[in-house]
Amino acid sequence: MEQVDETTRVPSAEEAALVAEFRVALRRFGNKAEQVARDNGLTPRRYLLLLMIKGAPDLNERSTVTELAERLSLAQSSITELVARAETAGLVRREPSNNDARVVYLRLTQEGERRFANAFRSLAAERRALSEAIADLDV
Repeated sequence: MEQVDETTRVPSAEEAALVAEFRVALRRFGNKAEQVARDNGLTPRRYLLLLMIKGAPDLNERSTVTELAERLSLAQSSITELVARAETAGLVRREPSNNDARVVYLRLTQEGERRFANAFRSLAAERRALSEAIADLDV
């Protein structure tokens, strides 16, 4: 059996079409997420910030600036500025750690929770469509 070199193989039209459809779905999701964020009084970056805090890996609905910088692949100074604006808008609050005085956690305020929940629910159909597009890529 002849071995195919994947680095030089030309993708088929079918493979390219699947990837193209995935990119269309991804762009649609991004555009819809931006509109839904704005409809809920959030900038797209603030919605993403709230999502990352609420959906933190430890499931404690909190995060640190350092964790957010790592997860979002942004400079810590950019996250600090974004957090400061979200805090001024009443969307997040700072909470000192009980175990380490150097650590400050970020949590959503009641208003942050409300806006995030509304936007999140509004994106359910788009998440399903994106999930289906990803599943279709399994070639």
